[in-house]
Amino acid sequence: MINLKDVLRARKLTIGSWITLGHTSIPEIMRRAGYEWLTVDMEHSAITLSEMQTLIQVIELSQVTPLVRVGNNDPSLIKRVMDAGSHGVIVPMVNSKDDAVKAVSAVKYPPMGTRGIGLARAQGYGLEFEQYKRRINKDSIVIVQIEDIRAVDNLEEILGTDGVDGSIIGPYDLSASLGHAGDFEKPDMKQALKLYEDVCRRMKKPMGAHIVEPDPKIVLNYICKGYTFLAVGFDALYLGRKCREVMAAVRQASKKRPA
Repeated sequence: MINLKDVLRARKLTIGSWITLGHTSIPEIMRRAGYEWLTVDMEHSAITLSEMQTLIQVIELSQVTPLVRVGNNDPSLIKRVMDAGSHGVIVPMVNSKDDAVKAVSAVKYPPMGTRGIGLARAQGYGLEFEQYKRRINKDSIVIVQIEDIRAVDNLEEILGTDGVDGSIIGPYDLSASLGHAGDFEKPDMKQALKLYEDVCRRMKKPMGAHIVEPDPKIVLNYICKGYTFLAVGFDALYLGRKCREVMAAVRQASKKRPA
């Protein structure tokens, strides 16, 4: 398993993906494909807290770093996700320094944060609390999602928040905040991305993006721009695309069968 925190700090390329289906075979299949980290999505999926913990267990046992994209910047939810054993969180709609401080505080124990202390899976079910306590504030990962033009405007303050390890662009919501959801070619969308990139480079912070369309050419374009924290596709899209690809080929072949 890579040390994702060190990789982020060094701005080295790392590629992960998104899990939206609550079946334990999904992370095993994706691990075999070579992803270095996997994010359990609890914002836009039907995955429950119980399923989330089981997925984290499988991801960890597969020697891949488990992250969770929480549904919102809610300290109660973040606490439960971390207690379940996630190595860190991806927090949506972080639009200001206050939002960033709130996210970090929910992950970290006092004095760095305000997270309440429980004795769950992360703490060895009560048997490894001291070990967990010693490493949590140093090793836990906080990724803020930049998906509103307000976040781009406040980016320096957000990325300068102590405890924020990196950021990731949410392209659909960012384009929606500019008035044209899903259209990434509009000039103001391109300008927003350029500003994001300029600030990250100046502050020496890792640039991240969720590349929903799993096209290697698009991924390479991001890599050439200096993005290093890349989520590529997601489980349901991979499944759907492959199903359509195979069925289209079968239907095409069936047209050529002898009469």
